[in-house]
Formats: sequence, C-alpha cells, structure tokens
Amino acid sequence: MPFFNSYFGSFSDWINSRRKRWIARHGQKLSLTYWRSLDRKGWLRILSKFMLVILLLLFLFYLAVYFGVFGWLPTKRQLKAVQNNMPSEVYTADSVLIGRYFIQDRTNVAYDKIAEPAIKALIATEDVRFYEHDGVDYRSLARVLIKSLLLQEESSGGGSTLSQQLAKNLFPRKSLGYLSMPVNKLREAILARRFEAIYTKEEILGLYLNTVPMGGNVYGIESAARRFFNTSADSLKTEEAAVLIGLLKGTTYYHPKLYPDRSLQRRNVVLAQMAKYGYLTPAQKDSLQKLPLKLRYNPYSHHSGLAAYFREHLREELGHWAAQQKDAEGEPYNLYTDGLKIYTTIDSRMQRHAELALRQRMKALQIDFDKHWAKKAPWSGQPDILKAAKERSLRYRRHKAAGLSEDEITEIFNTPRKMQVFRWRGEVTRTMSPMDSLRHYLRYLNAGFVAMEPNSGYVRAWVGGISHNYFQYDHVRSRRQVGSTFKPLVYATALEKGIAPCSYFSNDRRVFPEYENWSPRNADEQYGGSYSMLGALTHSINTVSVNVALQAGLPSVIQTAHSLGISGELPSTPSLALGTADASLLEMVAAYAALANGGYQIKPRYLLRITNRQGTVLLDQTNSNGQGQHVLSSQTTALLRPMLENVVNEGTGRRLRRDFGLGMGIAGKTGTTQSHADGWFIGFTPDLVAGSWVGGEDRRIRFRDLEQGGGANTALPIWGTFFQRLSQDRAFRRYAYSQFAPLPPHLQSYLNCPPYQGPVVEAPPVVEEDKGIERFFKRLFKGKKDKKNKEKDREKDWQKKLEKELEKRREKGNGRGRWGRED
Repeated sequence: MPFFNSYFGSFSDWINSRRKRWIARHGQKLSLTYWRSLDRKGWLRILSKFMLVILLLLFLFYLAVYFGVFGWLPTKRQLKAVQNNMPSEVYTADSVLIGRYFIQDRTNVAYDKIAEPAIKALIATEDVRFYEHDGVDYRSLARVLIKSLLLQEESSGGGSTLSQQLAKNLFPRKSLGYLSMPVNKLREAILARRFEAIYTKEEILGLYLNTVPMGGNVYGIESAARRFFNTSADSLKTEEAAVLIGLLKGTTYYHPKLYPDRSLQRRNVVLAQMAKYGYLTPAQKDSLQKLPLKLRYNPYSHHSGLAAYFREHLREELGHWAAQQKDAEGEPYNLYTDGLKIYTTIDSRMQRHAELALRQRMKALQIDFDKHWAKKAPWSGQPDILKAAKERSLRYRRHKAAGLSEDEITEIFNTPRKMQVFRWRGEVTRTMSPMDSLRHYLRYLNAGFVAMEPNSGYVRAWVGGISHNYFQYDHVRSRRQVGSTFKPLVYATALEKGIAPCSYFSNDRRVFPEYENWSPRNADEQYGGSYSMLGALTHSINTVSVNVALQAGLPSVIQTAHSLGISGELPSTPSLALGTADASLLEMVAAYAALANGGYQIKPRYLLRITNRQGTVLLDQTNSNGQGQHVLSSQTTALLRPMLENVVNEGTGRRLRRDFGLGMGIAGKTGTTQSHADGWFIGFTPDLVAGSWVGGEDRRIRFRDLEQGGGANTALPIWGTFFQRLSQDRAFRRYAYSQFAPLPPHLQSYLNCPPYQGPVVEAPPVVEEDKGIERFFKRLFKGKKDKKNKEKDREKDWQKKLEKELEKRREKGNGRGRWGRED
C-alpha cells in the first residue's frame, strides 16, 4: 500500500507539473486579448495548423475505413470472383427455359447481349463522364458539396459514378448512426477504384446492368426487359431502354405498370439526356418522345408458365438434393441463389399441347357438370362435404393453430372481402366470404395428365391440374382409386400363370360370403354365358375380371402390380380386380409402359443434368438406362397388347377412333370407380404412353350417372385431344401414322377364338325309334367333343410353351427377351 500511494502520488505530481507548464506557456492564448492581438500571419499560422489536424483526422478516418474498422471491405481478389445471387433455371429437353427458382428475379447477360441504346441511355442519364474517370468523379463530388450541402439544392444529383453505384448494389450500405453517410460513401469510393483497376469499362457496365434493381423483385436489365416488354435485353428498342433506365431514379415512383404517366414523363427526360450528349439527333428525340408508352407486361409467378405443377414437384425434390451437395468452399448449394442450370426431359411442345388439351376438354366438361346439377349443389344432402373442405383449408388450419375458437373462425369465414376468383372464362374480382369461396371451388372438377416414353421412361408432359394458381394439389402424384385401368394387370398375371387367352370364364354373378356377401356387378347389368380374355377385357366385364384374378391368385396379382411400380398397400380381396386400390397417375402410366415395352419395369425419369453457374456438371443422368428388371414375359405383353387394342377399336375406348379420328396404333383401357368418382384413361402408342384422370377434389363431388361420369366421357377426351394435337403438329406428324408391329402367327393363333359364348342350351330327349335323329345327335355331339378336345390340346400346348419360356428366363437370370417374340 505504501508503494501504491508513492507511485500514484508521484504520477499525480507529474501531471500537475505538466499542466502548470502548459498554462504558463499557452494560457495567454485562452484570453480574448490574445486573439485580438493576432496579425494576419498569426491567423494564417493557426488556420494552417487547423487544416493539418483536419487532414490528419480525415486520413485516419480513411485508413479506418480502408482497413475495415467500420466493417469488412472486399479485396481486389475477392472482387474478381464477385458473384451476385442468381436464380436456378429449369430447361426442357428442347432447350426452352420454363421456370426459375429465385429470391431475386435476376438473369445475368454478357455486355454484348445488351442493346446499345440501353448503354447510351444509362451513361447519358447516370454518369456522362463514365469513360473519363477512374471510379470517382471529383467534379461531381464538388458539385454535390457546393450545391447539395452548401446551397441545399436537391436537383444537383447524388454525385455517385456507375462504379460507386455498382459497389452499393453488390455490397449494401450499413447503418452506423451519424457516421453512416461518410463511411458508406467512402467505402463505395474505395470499392469503385478497385473495380476500375480490375475490370474494363464494358465489364463494369455489364456488372451494373445485371445487378441494378428494376422495381419489385426484378433485378437486372434482362429480367426487366422480359418483365415489362416480354423481350430480351439485346432486343430492346430505344424508347423501351429509356423506360427501363428511367426506372433507376425511383423504381416504385416511375414504375411503368403502376404509374404509366410518370414513367412516360421520365422516359422523355432520358431521351432528352441522350440527345443532349449526342446519342440521339434532335429529330430522333422528338419522334421518340411522341410515341405512347407500350408495355407488354409479363408478370412472372411460380404459378404461371409452362409445367407449373412439374416445376413445383421438381423444386421440392431439388431442394433436398442441393442441401446434400457441396460447392468449392464446402458449403451446400442453394437452389434459389446459386444459379444452377437444370435440364429436364420435358418437351415444351408436348407440354403445351397437353396443357391446352386438358384446358379445352375440362372447360367443356365443367359446363356439362354445371348443367347436370343445375341450381342444385353437388354436395346437396351431404353438409359434411362442405365442413370437411373448410377444415382442410389453409386459412382454417392457421387460425386453429393460432388458438382461435370455432365461433371466431366461423365469423372470419363468413366475413366478405374482395378476392380474385378462378373462372374458366377468366379471373374476376368478387366480394365474397371465404365460405362462399369454398362453395365456389368445390363445384370444379379437376384433372391430371402425364405422358412418357415407354422405353426410356422420359416424362415428356406433366399437367397436375386445371390451374396451379388456384388448385395446387398435383393430380399426377395424388392417389385415387384406379378402377378398370387395373384390369390389364390382372390379365397379365393370368397369362404369366399359364392361363390361355382363349380360356373361357363364366359371366354369372356370384356372391362372396367370406367378403361380407360382396357381389361384383357389370356396368350393363348383363350376365350369363362366358367370355374369353379378349372379350372380357374389350367390354370391361367385371364378373369375368374377378374370376380371372381368383384363378391367377390374388397374391400373384398383387406381386405383379408391385413389380410394375405401384406402391402402397393393395387389398387382398376379389374387388382388387375391379381397381379398388389407390395409385397415382404417374404409377399407372409407368405400369402401362411395361406393357408397351415388352415387360421391362420402368422408372419415370424427368431430370437429365444439373450444372452450376460455371458450367461444371454436378449431376448427369443423360446416358443412364431407365429400364429395370424384365418382370413380364415378352409373350405375355405381346398377347395383351391386341386385347388392349381391341378396347380402343371395339370397346369402351372406341371414341378415340370415332370422335377424334386417330389412326395410329393405340392400346389402352378406360376406368371408372364406384359412383363415378374417378374417370381414367391410360393408353399407349408405339412411341408414347399417356394417362389422364378426372374427378372432384372431394370424391363425393361427381356426376350421378355412368354415361356422363365414366372415364370414356371424362378422361378419354383429354387423351384423345392431346394425340389429335400431336398428329396435327408438323414436328410430331410421325405419331399420326405409327403402328404396332404385327403379332407373330404362332401367337395370333392363341387369340383365334370367339370373344363370347352364350349359355349352353340342353338338347331335347332322343326318341328311341327315330334312328335318323339318333345318328344326327351322335354326329353333333361327336363334333362338339372333338372341338372341346382340340381346345384342351391348344391350352396344353400354350402352357407347355409358357413353361419353356419361363424355364429359359430362369436359366438366364431373368434374361431380356425381345418384345413380340418368344425368348
């Protein structure tokens, strides 16, 4: 303690002594008399010292900013690798951009891909001495200091060069209180000098026009050109470029869609600046200023554009994929900012035909549906349908999660408000309550359609609904009862089991006591006699399909369905043969692809390749084979195809020939579920397999009769219109004439039998005395016996050949046989 007192006591004495010495030397300067006695030299000496102090402080301030005291400042090396956020882009197989995933709507383009009028308008308006300065325009700074700070003139401009504005765009300003403006301005000046040192003037202009905000969520000249004029940056006209450059002064105030008069006025100012600095002649300026403001506004939304349902499905899948991939810095890729290029199998032309076909047929079907119910609601007598729709809605779930009571939620649902409403004739604005909105949308039938190549598995078209903006549930992936489209899988199982195609199955109605007395019914309520496989499948006979399934074995039918790609639980009951199981449209189309390609399991493929913004390939599936195991014999699929062709030529699918005039080879099957809740058609040509589904969001919203609610009337016309449009498109004319390879003669013989046999009529008793009659009946029954023996021999022959084929496949380890030939 004595040492402490001694040390600090002496230090205090030293301070006091120094203070006294300073007062003795400079104390007089604190008096008014001293300042009055100063001459001119004295004042100059003091002023010079003051300026030196100010300069020193400014220099220290500059060093503090330069070395990052007020925040990180990128180096020249980092500026060389500067990358702004870029959206990932989705391309079709025919190189059409169909979608983008972004936080900021931005597309980078090279300098030489920007129209010259845009460059000239930018320089004339924002930085006329751009080619003369090295990043900082000192004349402009002097103007700002004098006019803005001293004279308080707001019209003097900001004084920032394009290089400084680029720095501001790439590295947003920070809030530092009173120091915010000087620190940020100095940072931008330093960065501007660095930009000028490492980039050419053209590169700086390109960087600037790719990063500058253009209103709303639009960034860069390319995105703005597409948004406001539906064109590209290299195709901008002078007056269009002037509109976009004019936006830079105030992206909201001069927004051409929101405030066209202001935008027009600002455009003319830009044109005047271009004339002032020699980029336009006075005559050109005058003629351009007289032009009206012509926008071709193209608002982009994730709900708009081609393949919206497909893009949303892809977004979900790629989000998980990107999170597991690492970039050069070891960070996971970001789908919304890293500028990935995603190449898919979708064909933009087929996709457009599919969307137009679905829209055309569903618009007409909705008119029929509304007439069918007239003024009566489709949920009449079933109030729980409306209640279930309310509880499924996002609005209800949000309010419920927020803790609101049922009464409070009901009041919200009954409160009218303005809203955009979907109608087939076009969107309209209506004042209605959320409950009215639910009633409105419950009336709409929805649909799904998908087309793919049967050999590669490439998905060429994907339409998940009638409007992604209003109905976002994807019906390509949704699971619904499949109805009679399941029957070909039953018949394929029977053929695999060695049951001959010309085996006859009873059409008598039967009851299954072990399954709650369930009894299958035929749509036409006709029973009796027996059908071959060809006849039963052609006319979709339910009783026969159940008998075929039972003879083939329900476990075997289930195994076949699973092997063809149908996931989920399948009921091991006779009703399975009639399609009571749920499956997605995509699964069913993939299963039919195996019937079309000779029995190979196929996995739908829609993603080909992904590259990063530098062009490095991150994923490449271009050359991978989509075919899986050989799950059905080529003989089975070859025999099943003519049965499905007969469905189109003579059975439930004959409208394709009659109403749509399709002449190509077609094999397919309609499907209708119980009470007409779901309508299906899945079919294939030699080149393409496609499927369509139609139904209400709630399965209880439906037509009340089979004629209007059956798959032949609801789903089949979408399929038919799609292929009709393909046939008329010059690029796809081959589809109009493609035909299946003829069935080999040795297989054709297995189908040469009557499709239907009526009930057997017992012969009358034979009169003993009449020898002539006795001889007649003996010959008759002998002929029938011989015919029956021949049929038995043919079935044995069929079974022997199938056993040989299966034995060969086992020896080869499921070897791949060629479609239409025995292995």
